Amino acid sequence: MMNEIKPCLIVFITVAILRMKIFVVGTPIVPCYFIFGDSSVDSGNNNELQTSAKVNYMPYGIDFPKGPTGRFTNGRTTADLIAEGLGFENYIPPFATAKGVEILKGVNYASGSAGILDETGKNQGICISLKKQVANHQTTVSHIVELLGSNKLANEHLNKCLYSFNIGSNDYINNYFMPQFFNSSKLYTPEEYAQLLVNQFSDEIRTIYEQGAQKMYIVGVGPIGCTPNATLYYGTNGSLCVNEMNMAAYLFNKHLRSAVDRLNKEFIDAKFVYIDQMNMMSKLSSSHTAKITKCCEVGDNGLCVPDKSPCKNRNEVLFWDGFHLTEVVNRVTANKTLNSMDLSESYPINILQLAQLPTKNAN
Repeated sequence: MMNEIKPCLIVFITVAILRMKIFVVGTPIVPCYFIFGDSSVDSGNNNELQTSAKVNYMPYGIDFPKGPTGRFTNGRTTADLIAEGLGFENYIPPFATAKGVEILKGVNYASGSAGILDETGKNQGICISLKKQVANHQTTVSHIVELLGSNKLANEHLNKCLYSFNIGSNDYINNYFMPQFFNSSKLYTPEEYAQLLVNQFSDEIRTIYEQGAQKMYIVGVGPIGCTPNATLYYGTNGSLCVNEMNMAAYLFNKHLRSAVDRLNKEFIDAKFVYIDQMNMMSKLSSSHTAKITKCCEVGDNGLCVPDKSPCKNRNEVLFWDGFHLTEVVNRVTANKTLNSMDLSESYPINILQLAQLPTKNAN
């Protein structure tokens, strides 16, 4: 499905960036943006944790204005770029350092190696699972109540915010497909495991709703079997990607999209959107080459070796390291997340439409 980039990809990326709808910086169309997820959107929450899943060193951040910050890419994450597209003047701060009135504009709770299940990613050390991220958000909500002076005012503020969830990949990469550390693949078929994950995911989303969220978008798992790390360590049996991993991700995404339909029916005063990352990446991929491109020299853990010089053509490759995308690809997916009118990419509406929905009073 996905290997080296087609010659036309850079042209496509350039056109996509030029067409991206950008709002005036400093006048965001939502007052706050809360981010839940894994390394794809982590902005520094893992920096002080005892884990091998942290990247606060060069060459990470080589194209980010502040250099290495704990972002698992060369520059901005999709969450950063979506914040730009929404009109935020500053990037959403990580929970680890967020303080004072800045939390009124949102908090990033994402953690590298984290998953939906509490056990996921523990092979690499400490991480902040989705359940713990949701608990951290409750702490933030309590502080917002204190800042605004009442539960009512805090709830009215939170009703207008945008909430994103980009998590689930590690439940496969750092759980199901690591039988040497976890027994999940022995306990569950891929279908059963996908249903288990989505059921728990849905429960955490209900908790966020109870904390005041009304506008939520949920990103499906991407083509995890096509990462440089996957093809190197699992083998492809002649295919371009590890088909078993991609099929597992497909099952998860199928159940997740159905869950979005159920949540929209269950909570009529809220709106949930499903983002099909798998389909987006398929449209950026090539099917006629033999080697997946990455930009930095990676170690055994699939992350960049510290202080080694990365490739210079960073705007021409898909992968930054063994797992994570380059900023230029993040920019395209952020653009699609914000603006796509294709229901196979953003369902049932896009994120700009979601952000601009009026809030509703619960019955």
